[in-house]
Formats: sequence, C-alpha cells, structure tokens
Amino acid sequence: MHVVADTTALVDDSVLSQEQARVIEERSRDVMIKLAVNAILCFGIIAATAGFIFWLANAIAVAITGILMLGSGLLVLARGGETYRMFGNSATLIGAGMLMGGGAIELVDKYEDVAGWIMAPAGAFVTCLGVWRWRTGSLSAGFVLGAVILMGLAMHLIGIELLVMQHQVGSPLRNLILLYYAVAVGLIGWMIDVRLVTALAIVPFAQVLETGTAYFHAAYVFYSPEPTLTILQMVLLITVCLWAAKSLSDRDGRHLRTLVVLGFIVANLCALVASLWGDVVGETIWGPGRYRDGYADWESYRVAREAFRETALVIPDGAYAIIWAVVLAAVIIWASRRNQRGLFNTGLTFAAIHGYTQMFESFQDEPLAYLLGGLAAIPLAWGVWRLNQRMESDPG
Repeated sequence: MHVVADTTALVDDSVLSQEQARVIEERSRDVMIKLAVNAILCFGIIAATAGFIFWLANAIAVAITGILMLGSGLLVLARGGETYRMFGNSATLIGAGMLMGGGAIELVDKYEDVAGWIMAPAGAFVTCLGVWRWRTGSLSAGFVLGAVILMGLAMHLIGIELLVMQHQVGSPLRNLILLYYAVAVGLIGWMIDVRLVTALAIVPFAQVLETGTAYFHAAYVFYSPEPTLTILQMVLLITVCLWAAKSLSDRDGRHLRTLVVLGFIVANLCALVASLWGDVVGETIWGPGRYRDGYADWESYRVAREAFRETALVIPDGAYAIIWAVVLAAVIIWASRRNQRGLFNTGLTFAAIHGYTQMFESFQDEPLAYLLGGLAAIPLAWGVWRLNQRMESDPG
C-alpha cells in the first residue's frame, strides 16, 4: 500500500527507528529518480523519432535509417552489457518508431484510401506478436518489447479510426468501437504494468456517451451532452474497480485505482456541467438529438426538443449543485477513512471548484449565502472530527 508519511515525526514518536526511516526515504528517492529517468528517456525517444522522420522527409531514407538504428540498438542490447542498455533500448525504439511511424505517415499521405485497411491489421499483428513474446517470458529487453507493443496498438487503433472516418460510421457501432478502444488500451496498460497507459483508457470510455474536450481560440472546453448518464457510467466503473481491487494483488490494484480516480474526475466534471446548466436525461441519445441531426431548420428541432422535454426527466441546475455537494462530502469522509488518497484529494479539489463556481455563478450578490455556508461548515467539521473519534475507538 502506498501512503504519505512524515518519517521525521514517526521517528520522534518512536514508531520507526532511524534506520527504518532511512530505508523508507532511500526507496522513495529511488522511485522518484526512476520516474524522472523514464520520463526523460520516453520524451527523448519520441522527439528523436519524430525529428528523424520529418527531417529526412523521404520514405526510403527513413526506412534505411530506421533499420540501421534498430540493428545497432539490438546489437548493443545483445553485447553491450547493463551499463549501455539504456542506449540500446533508445536506439532500438527510435528505429522501430521510424519504421512504423514513417510507414504510417507515408500510407496516410499517399495512399489514404487503403491506409486504414493496412494499418489496422498490421498494427494488430505487431501487438499480438509482442503480447505473445511478453507472455512467453521473453523479457530480456522488456522496456523495448513493451514500447513496441504500444506502437503496434497505436497503429492498430489509428487504422480503425481512419476507417471509421472514411466510412462515416455512426452510433451504435461507433460507441462499440470506442468501448473496444478503452478495453484494448486498459488491458495493454495492465499487462505491461504502465499506469499512464491504463489511465488513457478513460478517454475513449468517456467518449462512448460523447463526453470529451474541444479547443477553440484561447479556450479549452470540456463538454458532456449527457452528464447524468455519464456520471452513472463512471459510478459503475468506480464500483467495479474498487470491488475488484480488494481481491487482487497490489500490482493489479494500482491500475484499477488509477481508473477509479480518473472516473471520479470525469464524473465530477460532468456534475460541474450539470450544476451550471441542468440536464435533460437522454435528450441526445433517445431524444431529438442535436440540431445538426437531420432537422430541416431550427424551428422543427425546437418543437421536437420541447415535446421531448415535456415527458423527460429534467434535473435543474440548482438541484444538481446541492446533490453534487452532498456526494462530495460523503466521498471525502469515506475516502479519508479508507485511506483512498486519490479519491480524497480529488474530492477536496472539486469541492473547492464547486464552491468557487457557485460563489460567482449563483451567490455573488447574496451575502447571506456566505454567512449561512460559513456557519454550517463549523458544525460539519466538528461532526466529521467526532465521527472519526468514534470510528477509531470502535473499529468494528
């Protein structure tokens, strides 16, 4: 279990000895250094690969250079020893990246009509081959093999996405494809034990109900056309992951807890949207959809939308704001008792965001609201303190 602890205070309280505190601090430092080295290494490999491809800007030159880099990297890994393994890993990955990335760019640029049909199965083949080698224990260069698996997966998914755009695939097949993306990314991230990859699975999973982001000039936007349904989707993910993490090893549980925190973040962002605009549940799924969905003009769309809203479940923004605040308080208290630091920190962060948002959106001209909210916070804090004392005195 990963926890935050003040080793100095633990030594002063005679909980740990000086030697035990020193070992904990050294291991913590070692983990941070490894993370920093891997982050720098990954950035360098990606930047060098892209730089080579666009600098050479010629398919033959990229292929030849990639083969030479790949061969030299494998040679270093075979004969260079542990001291030079990092250079062998880097050269091998740059070479593999140039061959796969350069080939993909060449296909998309000059053979767009068939690019998806080639990239999807080719990427699947590389991914499956890498997974087979991984599962059979061929981990003499595990970092390289894991990275090649990710390259193959990226090529496979990009190939499918090209076909989706080329053939204008819509719902419900599009939703199932996004779910496939999420499962594929999550499983590969778990297999190679890279939580950053596992975390990326939340993006296509959220997009199943069209929740996502957009960029406009000087503005990044989060949008959720179905905030209530997306929140329920994320609650299901959180519940399943928390339940499964209890019976799995710490290694597997870390991946599930990563998805728990990210699912909670997405759910809170959806609640933020609904607390400002409310929600008409199902309007974009089984309702009239959006204006661009086949309506002749705005008036016909407006009539269809109003007819749907007469019988639909409509949750006003004020009700959403109250429900969100109550749920956040419950999650913060529960997470503090269960040592769920990710949920606890995320809950506190969104509680601050919620308070800040409501302060300026709903109560900026209502000083009485600040007075009542501030006074209510005092007995709330006292109640949490007393609850914690009771739980500590009666663990059962």
